[in-house]
Amino acid sequence: MANVKKEKGSNGGGMFSGIVIVLCIFVAALVWQFVMGNGSNFEGGVNTGHPLPGNYLAMVYKGGAVVPVLMGLFLMVIVFSIERYLVISKASGTSNLDQFMAKVQSNISGGNIDDAIASCDKQKGSVANAIKAALVKYQDVKKEGFSSEEAAEMIHKEIEEATALEMPMLEKNMTILSTLVALGTLAGLLGTVTGMIKAFGALATSGTPDQAMLANGISEALINTATGISTSALAIITYNFFTSKIDTLTYSIDEAATSIVNTYRRFRGTLK
Repeated sequence: MANVKKEKGSNGGGMFSGIVIVLCIFVAALVWQFVMGNGSNFEGGVNTGHPLPGNYLAMVYKGGAVVPVLMGLFLMVIVFSIERYLVISKASGTSNLDQFMAKVQSNISGGNIDDAIASCDKQKGSVANAIKAALVKYQDVKKEGFSSEEAAEMIHKEIEEATALEMPMLEKNMTILSTLVALGTLAGLLGTVTGMIKAFGALATSGTPDQAMLANGISEALINTATGISTSALAIITYNFFTSKIDTLTYSIDEAATSIVNTYRRFRGTLK
């Protein structure tokens, strides 16, 4: 059942990611064509003319066909960052994670396992579920009277299984964010190259260089460079932020597991 549940969740997550990617590109293309490319932003009322002075929408539109791709990548970073934030916040539980861990650690150290389980039920979330699984196993091995090493192995195995069920969802779409770091830079570089090709094409024309074409080429190169760098920078920040959050959650579970094992060892020690 657990494998079936994970497989369904994986398929659902993949479908969600695919839909988001397509929608972001589609929305970006619409904005580029009908908002930025609106004739009111240009001289003469058509988007083939020069941008009106100070009209940044028209200037970005002149960045060329790579602009909607870069805008789509930027939207993906925003959407997947929001999605990751909501998922990780839910995994942390209903209240502050640090306060919850302090309370659970205190209960475990004092041997108040039932109170610790009650705190997990109240906290909810992936971290609380994994810790609760270890606490329930603690009570089972305590009743059976296993040795410290046997109990430690069983508790660690239980929490590893619980973590394997609870934590993988936190990693979903993190690969997409890390990929967007490189894609943003590469797409921006592509736009820069196409813009410079146009600029050098204007310089290569016979006679007097086409100043308008030269300016458009340089503008296209700079706009795409700026957009690509912005996309990559935002992706790097969000990826590192969420990676740090996931590491904190994993560490909290490991820390609780160690406390549970140490508490059981003290319990066994009092029986000798």
